[in-house]
Amino acid sequence: MGTNSFTATKIGALDAGLRSYMIAVYKHMSIALGLTGLVAFLVASSPALMNVIFGSPLRWIIIFAPLGMAIFMNTRFVYLSNEGARVSLWVYSALIGISTASLFWVYTGTSIARAFFITASAFGAMSIYGYTTKKDLSTISSFFMMGLIGIIIASVVNLFTQSNAMSFIISIAGVSIFSFLTAYETQRLKSIYYQIANDLSSAEKIAVFGALGLYMNFINLFINLLHFFGERRN
Repeated sequence: MGTNSFTATKIGALDAGLRSYMIAVYKHMSIALGLTGLVAFLVASSPALMNVIFGSPLRWIIIFAPLGMAIFMNTRFVYLSNEGARVSLWVYSALIGISTASLFWVYTGTSIARAFFITASAFGAMSIYGYTTKKDLSTISSFFMMGLIGIIIASVVNLFTQSNAMSFIISIAGVSIFSFLTAYETQRLKSIYYQIANDLSSAEKIAVFGALGLYMNFINLFINLLHFFGERRN
């Protein structure tokens, strides 16, 4: 009886820790999304700033700066402190905000809001699926990872070709890939927690990097859905 009670207490503590860990992940992700939206809106509200950023070669730096920041965070993961990881996430989300500011000039505010709520609903559903499913999503993750590499290459090429047909195909593939990756990343974060449950310092930093992964999936899912549901300004 005593052993059963001890086991139940241990499982209860583990479940409570997992909930706290996942809440931290979603908290960091939500702050990053809020910062991205704020920065994008402020930049888009200044025609002079938009002209400086997107009307000059500076736009290429702005486009590729988030990629460089993401590479920095992943390669420096071991060396970053918890605070350093959080600051890196905020910097990354601000850079994304600058690079996506042009969406406010291309699409109406109403359609941006609509695409955001559709994204939030789809993201939430896939994240819940990833958290609750008993199926091991890692068995098919390699297929979607190859698809991700494919759309990254296609997106870079399309920066120069500006093909509407290619853009449409990329958006279709993107919605499928980033929906799956949301579920997979959620399941992976849950699995990681069980491996480091006794290391609170590591759990905090991994929560930040977990937030980065889910944030990137959300942003990419949003952009691809906006291509479908967005109404362009005249």
